[in-house]
Amino acid sequence: MKKIRNKIIILFAFIWIMISLVWLLMIYSNQKTIENYNQILQRYLIIKDVSELSQNSINALNYYLISPSIQTRDNYIRYSRELKKNQQKLKVLRNQNNFISLMDYENMIKNQLESMELTIQFSQKKNDPRISIHFNEAAKTSTYISETSLSLISGELKTYVNFYREIIDQSINSVMLSFLILASTSLLILLIFFKFSNDLTRPIVTLTKAAREISSGNFDQSIDIRTNDEIHFLASSFNQMRVNIKKLIAEIQTKAKVEHELQEHKLLLKESELKSLQSQINPHFLFNTLNTLARKAYLENARETSELIISVSDLLRYNLKSMDQSSTIENELKGLEDYLTIQKARYEERVQYSIHVDNDCLSFPIPSLTLQPFVENALIHAVEPFSKGGAISVAIRKHEHQVMIEIGDNGPGIPQETIHALLSGSAKKAYKGHSTGIGIQNVIRRLQLFYGMDDIIEIEGNENQGTRIVMKLPNSVGGRDD
Repeated sequence: MKKIRNKIIILFAFIWIMISLVWLLMIYSNQKTIENYNQILQRYLIIKDVSELSQNSINALNYYLISPSIQTRDNYIRYSRELKKNQQKLKVLRNQNNFISLMDYENMIKNQLESMELTIQFSQKKNDPRISIHFNEAAKTSTYISETSLSLISGELKTYVNFYREIIDQSINSVMLSFLILASTSLLILLIFFKFSNDLTRPIVTLTKAAREISSGNFDQSIDIRTNDEIHFLASSFNQMRVNIKKLIAEIQTKAKVEHELQEHKLLLKESELKSLQSQINPHFLFNTLNTLARKAYLENARETSELIISVSDLLRYNLKSMDQSSTIENELKGLEDYLTIQKARYEERVQYSIHVDNDCLSFPIPSLTLQPFVENALIHAVEPFSKGGAISVAIRKHEHQVMIEIGDNGPGIPQETIHALLSGSAKKAYKGHSTGIGIQNVIRRLQLFYGMDDIIEIEGNENQGTRIVMKLPNSVGGRDD
């Protein structure tokens, strides 16, 4: 900010100098007028003070004669001393017009002081007739002093009447000159301010228009300001800020989309948890009861019944766990085998299933209850409607940077309209499994949110040729490599 600051400092210094000169000129002119006026006023005040002190000293002397005391004597002495001091000041008032009058005036004061001193001296002797003689003389002299004071003041007025007129004329001329200088200085300052403000505000107006464009959402308009001061740097910074804001808005939009998907994921999880919670009527009691039945069946040598009950207990325990945490393919397959064991006992030879998995895929992360809803859907649509011949296959393997999960059946297949509705999330009556309460659309959406990609599942189904579901899970979760 060096260049603009220097301009402002120079402008301020110039204005300050101009105002100071005008102010000093006015002060000087007023001061001269005041000094002249004070000089005349001081002459009047000296004469007035002498007259008053003369009368006050007579009064103080009278009080002392009536009531002699230290206080009244000190009061008299104070007034007489002040009268002597003012007598000395009269010398500065002498001029050709009042020289003789002032000499007589000073002699009167001297005579009054001497008469008062003689009065004090003779007052030491009581009933001395000389006391009244000298007191009366001093009082008569004080009266003459008062009359002479009025005469001197009148003479001063006549002497300085022309000087008064000169002071008034000088004051009027000073005011006119001050107004003229003030007007000239104000005009000059306005012109300088106009030039300075125009040079300063023109690029700022350009910046304002650019800011208005940005506020309206237009981040493509560049700012071109060519100056030799900091405004050019400000415009360059503003351009850079415009680019940064544009990038930041894009990032915020991306982040908002991710957060929306995360929130949707949480809502889906809550929906799944609610369905699970509906079945959690005293789960400990249910698990304890199932374990008791399993032990009793085992003791009665009903091993198949015991294993079936254990599968039911393990499946319920897995399905009822918290669904806001991810699971692994190994845990998913264990729950799926418990589920198929139960269904095998139900359908017996009506259903056959096979599970093939690469050991490298067992620790791969996957959302809870992902495989079971697809298998349950296959059982309901490919096995339940028929009396025999149902087959379900599950194959899990690694393929390049993906884990491929294929679930197939030999049922009647799925119409293309239903496949499209499931993949687009627009199915109005999505199937929800009996054991989990989770729909296929819910699983698909949770997979998309969990792995951060939409193209994650394929569904192939032709009439009377079965259904094949292929999940292509990337080796990254939420955009982060495992």
